[in-house]
Amino acid sequence: MPDSTRFWINGQLRPEREAVIPVTDHGLLYGDGVFEGIRFYHRHPFRLAAHLQRLANSCQAIRLGLPYTQAQLTEAVNEIIAAFPEENGYLRLMVTRGPGPMGLNPAGCTQPNVILIATRLEMVHPELRNEGIRVIVASTRRLPADGLDPRIKSLNYLNHILARMEATQAGVEEAILLNSQGRVAEGSAENIYIVQDGHLATPRLADGALAGITRGVILELAGELGIHTREVPLTPYDLYTADECFLSGTGAELIPVREVDGRALRNRPGPVFSALADAFQEQVEKECKPKESVS
Repeated sequence: MPDSTRFWINGQLRPEREAVIPVTDHGLLYGDGVFEGIRFYHRHPFRLAAHLQRLANSCQAIRLGLPYTQAQLTEAVNEIIAAFPEENGYLRLMVTRGPGPMGLNPAGCTQPNVILIATRLEMVHPELRNEGIRVIVASTRRLPADGLDPRIKSLNYLNHILARMEATQAGVEEAILLNSQGRVAEGSAENIYIVQDGHLATPRLADGALAGITRGVILELAGELGIHTREVPLTPYDLYTADECFLSGTGAELIPVREVDGRALRNRPGPVFSALADAFQEQVEKECKPKESVS
């Protein structure tokens, strides 16, 4: 972790050596817990209310008691941002099932752990944001919605990790996961979009895409810019033949794709991506930059 990283656990800021949880926590033993990634700019968290609502929904879906109210979590987020030495950064907010006896039954876990980490996060080199990244379609599949609903942002990311390992082995920057029907779901940590004939398309939530907070912003901005947008089933063929392709996520922000499975795209990056990337930065500034005081 960078020296600037800050930690908050169960109500208190702590130095790294004290930022610990029991090894019997079911979040560690079984991946039993949920999380949110949150960006902050100018010391202001971007779309915090939406992130906290999704966290609460994830907790509700897996019957995990959230021991803090949204107001208390907002206060905790502001506290750790104030302690962070830089204006911009990334937060990881986690809720684990808490310590308990061995075995899958969580009935003995009576005290969830709530953890906040503030740190730097640069998912791709700045040059790649200009040139675009290379991706592969992974053999690892997205967990089906009838097994684990993709709207639950679970701590267990093993299939996404395996997909990212495939990308690394192939010498590219990212992997795209398909669902069990062979439709495009998402990247290992991002939503995915294509542009064809000026129209924007992105996978449906029903096909395994996470209901990303940044995804929601992109769809809002596309509407404001007059870009026709569809949420539709996509296949690898659609990625190969797209005019443009890009990824988005809280950690990733917006990243253009220049190559899919060795096939160079026509525009890398293209005009629709560039317009949305500019609009996204303007939206961040609008929501997060402190307003100048009027004397």
